[in-house]
Amino acid sequence: MAPDVADSVLGPAALTALRAVCDLAPPPVLDDFTTDRARATLADIELLVTGWGCPPLDAAVLETAPRLRAVVHTAGSVRGHITEACWERGIEVSSAAAANALPVAEYTVAMILLSGKRALERARDHRAARRRPEAPRTSAEVGNYGRTVGILSASLIGRRVIELLRPYDLRVLLHDPYVDDEEAAALGVRRVDLGELFALSDTVSVHTPLLPATRGLVSRELLLSMRRDGVLINTARGAVIDQDALVDVLRAERIRAVLDVTDPDELPPDHPLWECENAVITPHLAGSEGNELRRLADLAVGEAARWAAGDGFAHPVRRERLAFLA
Repeated sequence: MAPDVADSVLGPAALTALRAVCDLAPPPVLDDFTTDRARATLADIELLVTGWGCPPLDAAVLETAPRLRAVVHTAGSVRGHITEACWERGIEVSSAAAANALPVAEYTVAMILLSGKRALERARDHRAARRRPEAPRTSAEVGNYGRTVGILSASLIGRRVIELLRPYDLRVLLHDPYVDDEEAAALGVRRVDLGELFALSDTVSVHTPLLPATRGLVSRELLLSMRRDGVLINTARGAVIDQDALVDVLRAERIRAVLDVTDPDELPPDHPLWECENAVITPHLAGSEGNELRRLADLAVGEAARWAAGDGFAHPVRRERLAFLA
Protein backbone atom coordinates (compact mmCIF):
# COMPACT_ATOMS: atom_id res chain seq x y z
CA MET A 1 0.00 0.00 0.00
CA ALA A 2 1.03 3.62 -0.19
CA PRO A 3 3.26 4.61 2.75
CA ASP A 4 0.90 7.36 3.92
CA VAL A 5 -1.96 4.86 3.87
CA ALA A 6 0.06 2.48 6.02
CA ASP A 7 0.72 5.29 8.49
CA SER A 8 -2.99 6.14 8.66
CA VAL A 9 -4.50 2.65 8.72
CA LEU A 10 -1.93 0.42 10.39
CA GLY A 11 -1.06 2.22 13.59
CA PRO A 12 1.12 0.82 16.38
CA ALA A 13 -1.77 -1.12 17.96
CA ALA A 14 -2.63 -2.80 14.66
CA LEU A 15 0.99 -3.72 13.98
CA THR A 16 1.35 -5.17 17.47
CA ALA A 17 -1.79 -7.24 16.92
CA LEU A 18 -0.48 -8.49 13.57
CA ARG A 19 2.84 -9.47 15.12
CA ALA A 20 0.91 -11.61 17.59
CA VAL A 21 -0.36 -13.85 14.79
CA CYS A 22 2.37 -13.68 12.13
CA ASP A 23 5.95 -12.70 11.42
CA LEU A 24 5.92 -9.27 9.80
CA ALA A 25 8.41 -8.33 7.14
CA PRO A 26 10.52 -5.40 8.32
CA PRO A 27 9.51 -1.86 7.29
CA PRO A 28 9.20 0.21 5.21
CA VAL A 29 5.94 -0.83 3.60
CA LEU A 30 6.09 -2.06 -0.01
CA ASP A 31 4.55 0.24 -2.60
CA ASP A 32 6.44 -1.04 -5.64
CA PHE A 33 6.81 -4.74 -6.46
CA THR A 34 9.65 -4.26 -8.98
CA THR A 35 12.49 -3.28 -6.61
CA ASP A 36 15.20 -5.65 -5.40
CA ARG A 37 13.96 -5.29 -1.83
CA ALA A 38 10.39 -6.07 -2.88
CA ARG A 39 11.45 -9.20 -4.75
CA ALA A 40 13.50 -10.39 -1.77
CA THR A 41 10.56 -9.79 0.58
CA LEU A 42 7.97 -11.40 -1.70
CA ALA A 43 10.06 -14.56 -1.96
CA ASP A 44 9.16 -15.51 1.61
CA ILE A 45 5.67 -14.17 2.28
CA GLU A 46 2.52 -16.27 2.62
CA LEU A 47 0.06 -13.51 3.50
CA LEU A 48 0.00 -10.01 2.00
CA VAL A 49 -1.83 -7.15 3.76
CA THR A 50 -2.78 -4.54 1.17
CA GLY A 51 -4.42 -1.13 1.06
CA TRP A 52 -5.07 1.89 -1.12
CA GLY A 53 -2.20 2.35 -3.57
CA CYS A 54 -1.31 -1.33 -3.91
CA PRO A 55 0.14 -2.11 -7.37
CA PRO A 56 -1.46 -4.94 -9.39
CA LEU A 57 -0.57 -8.47 -8.32
CA ASP A 58 -0.08 -9.70 -11.85
CA ALA A 59 1.59 -12.89 -13.09
CA ALA A 60 5.05 -11.32 -13.10
CA VAL A 61 4.71 -10.26 -9.47
CA LEU A 62 3.31 -13.63 -8.44
CA GLU A 63 6.32 -15.36 -9.96
CA THR A 64 8.43 -13.60 -7.33
CA ALA A 65 6.03 -14.66 -4.55
CA PRO A 66 5.88 -18.48 -4.84
CA ARG A 67 4.61 -18.96 -1.26
CA LEU A 68 1.84 -16.35 -1.39
CA ARG A 69 -1.48 -17.94 -0.45
CA ALA A 70 -3.70 -15.11 0.81
CA VAL A 71 -4.35 -11.36 0.56
CA VAL A 72 -6.08 -9.29 3.24
CA HIS A 73 -7.18 -5.91 1.88
CA THR A 74 -7.65 -3.07 4.37
CA ALA A 75 -10.06 -1.22 2.07
CA GLY A 76 -13.11 -2.07 -0.04
CA SER A 77 -12.72 -2.83 -3.73
CA VAL A 78 -9.97 -5.26 -4.78
CA ARG A 79 -10.37 -4.55 -8.50
CA GLY A 80 -7.25 -2.39 -8.64
CA HIS A 81 -4.77 -5.04 -7.55
CA ILE A 82 -6.30 -8.54 -7.54
CA THR A 83 -5.82 -9.88 -11.08
CA GLU A 84 -6.89 -13.03 -12.90
CA ALA A 85 -3.47 -14.46 -12.10
CA CYS A 86 -4.37 -14.35 -8.39
CA TRP A 87 -7.55 -16.36 -8.91
CA GLU A 88 -5.76 -18.83 -11.18
CA ARG A 89 -3.17 -19.35 -8.45
CA GLY A 90 -5.98 -20.05 -5.96
CA ILE A 91 -5.01 -17.18 -3.67
CA GLU A 92 -7.60 -16.48 -0.98
CA VAL A 93 -8.74 -12.86 -0.79
CA SER A 94 -10.41 -10.90 2.00
CA SER A 95 -11.68 -7.32 1.92
CA ALA A 96 -12.63 -4.75 4.56
CA ALA A 97 -15.57 -3.64 2.40
CA ALA A 98 -18.01 -4.50 5.19
CA ALA A 99 -16.13 -2.26 7.63
CA ASN A 100 -15.94 0.57 5.10
CA ALA A 101 -19.67 0.21 4.38
CA LEU A 102 -20.68 1.41 7.84
CA PRO A 103 -19.51 5.05 7.67
CA VAL A 104 -20.98 5.36 4.16
CA ALA A 105 -24.29 4.03 5.45
CA GLU A 106 -24.15 6.38 8.44
CA TYR A 107 -23.53 9.35 6.12
CA THR A 108 -26.43 8.25 3.93
CA VAL A 109 -28.89 7.92 6.79
CA ALA A 110 -27.82 11.28 8.19
CA MET A 111 -28.42 12.93 4.81
CA ILE A 112 -31.79 11.21 4.38
CA LEU A 113 -32.98 12.58 7.72
CA LEU A 114 -31.44 16.03 7.30
CA SER A 115 -32.88 16.34 3.77
CA GLY A 116 -36.31 15.35 5.02
CA LYS A 117 -36.19 18.29 7.43
CA ARG A 118 -34.62 20.51 4.76
CA ALA A 119 -32.07 21.19 7.51
CA LEU A 120 -29.12 22.07 5.27
CA GLU A 121 -31.05 24.54 3.12
CA ARG A 122 -32.81 26.09 6.13
CA ALA A 123 -29.49 26.48 7.96
CA ARG A 124 -28.11 28.32 4.93
CA ASP A 125 -31.15 30.62 4.77
CA HIS A 126 -31.06 31.18 8.53
CA ARG A 127 -27.40 32.22 8.36
CA ALA A 128 -28.21 34.66 5.56
CA ALA A 129 -31.25 36.17 7.34
CA ARG A 130 -29.76 35.98 10.86
CA ARG A 131 -33.24 35.73 12.34
CA ARG A 132 -35.99 33.15 12.54
CA PRO A 133 -38.63 33.18 9.80
CA GLU A 134 -41.65 35.31 10.61
CA ALA A 135 -44.03 32.41 10.03
CA PRO A 136 -42.82 29.47 12.18
CA ARG A 137 -45.19 27.00 10.55
CA THR A 138 -43.55 24.78 7.95
CA SER A 139 -44.95 23.01 4.93
CA ALA A 140 -46.53 19.60 5.46
CA GLU A 141 -43.95 18.34 2.98
CA VAL A 142 -41.17 18.95 5.53
CA GLY A 143 -40.37 16.13 7.95
CA ASN A 144 -39.54 12.44 8.01
CA TYR A 145 -42.74 10.85 9.29
CA GLY A 146 -44.03 8.36 6.72
CA ARG A 147 -41.63 9.43 3.98
CA THR A 148 -40.65 6.90 1.30
CA VAL A 149 -36.98 6.09 0.79
CA GLY A 150 -35.85 4.17 -2.28
CA ILE A 151 -32.64 2.14 -2.15
CA LEU A 152 -30.97 1.45 -5.49
CA SER A 153 -29.04 -1.84 -5.04
CA ALA A 154 -28.84 -4.17 -2.07
CA SER A 155 -25.06 -3.89 -1.96
CA LEU A 156 -23.15 -4.12 1.32
CA ILE A 157 -23.78 -0.42 1.83
CA GLY A 158 -27.37 -0.56 0.60
CA ARG A 159 -28.17 -3.36 3.04
CA ARG A 160 -26.50 -1.47 5.90
CA VAL A 161 -28.58 1.62 5.09
CA ILE A 162 -31.74 -0.50 5.18
CA GLU A 163 -30.69 -1.88 8.56
CA LEU A 164 -29.97 1.56 10.01
CA LEU A 165 -33.30 2.96 8.75
CA ARG A 166 -35.40 0.39 10.63
CA PRO A 167 -35.96 2.46 13.79
CA TYR A 168 -37.48 5.33 11.80
CA ASP A 169 -41.05 5.85 10.61
CA LEU A 170 -40.11 5.45 6.99
CA ARG A 171 -41.31 3.29 4.12
CA VAL A 172 -38.36 1.68 2.34
CA LEU A 173 -38.43 0.47 -1.26
CA LEU A 174 -35.68 -1.49 -2.99
CA HIS A 175 -34.68 -2.06 -6.58
CA ASP A 176 -32.14 -4.79 -7.18
CA PRO A 177 -32.57 -7.27 -10.03
CA TYR A 178 -30.79 -9.95 -8.01
CA VAL A 179 -33.11 -9.76 -4.99
CA ASP A 180 -36.43 -11.63 -5.06
CA ASP A 181 -39.61 -10.91 -3.09
CA GLU A 182 -38.71 -13.39 -0.35
CA GLU A 183 -35.31 -11.83 0.29
CA ALA A 184 -36.79 -8.33 0.14
CA ALA A 185 -39.34 -9.31 2.77
CA ALA A 186 -36.56 -10.64 4.96
CA LEU A 187 -34.80 -7.27 4.60
CA GLY A 188 -38.03 -5.52 5.59
CA VAL A 189 -38.45 -3.66 2.30
CA ARG A 190 -40.76 -3.75 -0.70
CA ARG A 191 -39.14 -4.74 -3.99
CA VAL A 192 -40.08 -2.54 -6.97
CA ASP A 193 -38.88 -2.04 -10.51
CA LEU A 194 -36.49 0.76 -11.38
CA GLY A 195 -39.12 3.15 -12.66
CA GLU A 196 -41.30 2.67 -9.58
CA LEU A 197 -38.36 3.33 -7.28
CA PHE A 198 -37.85 6.81 -8.71
CA ALA A 199 -41.52 7.65 -9.17
CA LEU A 200 -42.66 6.58 -5.70
CA SER A 201 -39.78 7.68 -3.47
CA ASP A 202 -39.33 10.98 -1.67
CA THR A 203 -35.62 10.17 -1.46
CA VAL A 204 -33.62 7.85 -3.71
CA SER A 205 -30.24 6.67 -2.43
CA VAL A 206 -27.85 5.19 -5.00
CA HIS A 207 -25.68 2.25 -3.91
CA THR A 208 -25.10 0.34 -7.12
CA PRO A 209 -21.51 -0.41 -8.17
CA LEU A 210 -20.15 1.14 -11.35
CA LEU A 211 -20.15 -1.62 -13.94
CA PRO A 212 -20.57 -1.48 -17.73
CA ALA A 213 -24.27 -2.23 -17.24
CA THR A 214 -24.77 0.50 -14.62
CA ARG A 215 -22.93 3.42 -16.25
CA GLY A 216 -25.56 6.12 -16.75
CA LEU A 217 -28.21 3.88 -15.16
CA VAL A 218 -29.88 6.85 -13.47
CA SER A 219 -31.10 8.43 -16.68
CA ARG A 220 -32.78 11.71 -17.55
CA GLU A 221 -36.11 9.91 -17.74
CA LEU A 222 -35.74 8.53 -14.22
CA LEU A 223 -34.66 11.90 -12.83
CA LEU A 224 -37.65 13.62 -14.43
CA SER A 225 -39.97 10.99 -12.98
CA MET A 226 -39.00 11.85 -9.39
CA ARG A 227 -41.46 13.63 -7.14
CA ARG A 228 -41.08 17.39 -7.21
CA ASP A 229 -38.65 18.39 -4.43
CA GLY A 230 -37.52 14.76 -4.16
CA VAL A 231 -33.95 14.09 -3.08
CA LEU A 232 -31.30 12.10 -4.93
CA ILE A 233 -28.37 10.88 -2.78
CA ASN A 234 -25.30 9.35 -4.40
CA THR A 235 -22.49 7.77 -2.39
CA ALA A 236 -21.68 5.12 -5.02
CA ARG A 237 -19.95 6.38 -8.17
CA GLY A 238 -20.62 9.57 -10.08
CA ALA A 239 -20.86 7.87 -13.47
CA VAL A 240 -23.86 5.79 -12.37
CA ILE A 241 -25.88 8.99 -12.93
CA ASP A 242 -26.34 10.87 -16.20
CA GLN A 243 -24.68 13.97 -14.79
CA ASP A 244 -25.62 16.31 -17.65
CA ALA A 245 -29.25 15.36 -17.14
CA LEU A 246 -28.88 15.85 -13.40
CA VAL A 247 -27.59 19.39 -13.92
CA ASP A 248 -30.58 20.20 -16.12
CA VAL A 249 -33.08 18.80 -13.62
CA LEU A 250 -31.42 20.63 -10.73
CA ARG A 251 -31.37 23.89 -12.67
CA ALA A 252 -35.10 23.49 -13.26
CA GLU A 253 -35.46 23.15 -9.46
CA ARG A 254 -37.43 19.94 -9.82
CA ILE A 255 -35.39 17.94 -7.28
CA ARG A 256 -32.59 18.29 -4.75
CA ALA A 257 -29.38 16.27 -4.61
CA VAL A 258 -26.74 15.19 -2.10
CA LEU A 259 -23.61 14.10 -3.94
CA ASP A 260 -20.56 12.64 -2.23
CA VAL A 261 -19.31 11.42 -5.63
CA THR A 262 -19.31 13.07 -9.03
CA ASP A 263 -17.94 12.38 -12.50
CA PRO A 264 -15.06 13.11 -12.44
CA ASP A 265 -14.46 12.75 -8.71
CA GLU A 266 -12.84 16.19 -8.65
CA LEU A 267 -15.15 18.53 -10.50
CA PRO A 268 -13.54 21.34 -12.50
CA PRO A 269 -13.99 24.75 -10.81
CA ASP A 270 -16.28 25.90 -13.62
CA HIS A 271 -18.54 22.83 -13.63
CA PRO A 272 -22.24 23.82 -13.60
CA LEU A 273 -23.00 21.55 -10.64
CA TRP A 274 -21.23 24.08 -8.39
CA GLU A 275 -23.85 26.66 -9.35
CA CYS A 276 -26.81 24.47 -8.33
CA GLU A 277 -27.84 25.71 -4.89
CA ASN A 278 -30.16 22.73 -4.51
CA ALA A 279 -27.20 20.35 -4.64
CA VAL A 280 -25.06 19.56 -1.59
CA ILE A 281 -21.64 18.37 -2.81
CA THR A 282 -19.24 16.81 -0.32
CA PRO A 283 -15.63 15.80 -1.15
CA HIS A 284 -15.98 12.00 -1.19
CA LEU A 285 -15.90 11.90 2.60
CA ALA A 286 -18.56 9.28 3.32
CA GLY A 287 -16.09 6.38 3.46
CA SER A 288 -13.70 5.64 6.30
CA GLU A 289 -11.75 8.65 7.51
CA GLY A 290 -9.91 9.63 10.68
CA ASN A 291 -10.57 7.26 13.56
CA GLU A 292 -12.83 5.17 11.31
CA LEU A 293 -9.68 3.81 9.68
CA ARG A 294 -9.09 1.83 12.87
CA ARG A 295 -12.15 -0.24 12.01
CA LEU A 296 -10.48 -1.27 8.74
CA ALA A 297 -7.32 -2.24 10.61
CA ASP A 298 -9.26 -4.20 13.22
CA LEU A 299 -11.04 -6.20 10.52
CA ALA A 300 -7.77 -6.91 8.71
CA VAL A 301 -6.08 -8.07 11.90
CA GLY A 302 -9.04 -10.33 12.67
CA GLU A 303 -8.90 -11.82 9.18
CA ALA A 304 -5.14 -12.45 9.46
CA ALA A 305 -5.69 -14.18 12.81
CA ARG A 306 -8.47 -16.37 11.41
CA TRP A 307 -6.40 -17.35 8.41
CA ALA A 308 -3.33 -18.12 10.51
CA ALA A 309 -5.48 -20.34 12.71
CA GLY A 310 -6.84 -22.20 9.68
CA ASP A 311 -10.38 -20.89 10.17
CA GLY A 312 -10.71 -19.16 6.79
CA PHE A 313 -11.80 -15.59 6.16
CA ALA A 314 -14.97 -14.12 7.63
CA HIS A 315 -15.12 -11.61 4.75
CA PRO A 316 -13.92 -13.48 1.66
CA VAL A 317 -14.05 -12.06 -1.84
CA ARG A 318 -15.39 -14.65 -4.28
CA ARG A 319 -14.20 -14.69 -7.86
CA GLU A 320 -17.70 -15.50 -9.12
CA ARG A 321 -19.12 -12.41 -7.37
CA LEU A 322 -16.69 -9.92 -8.90
CA ALA A 323 -19.10 -8.99 -11.69
CA PHE A 324 -21.50 -7.61 -9.08
CA LEU A 325 -19.00 -5.84 -6.82
CA ALA A 326 -17.68 -2.29 -6.92
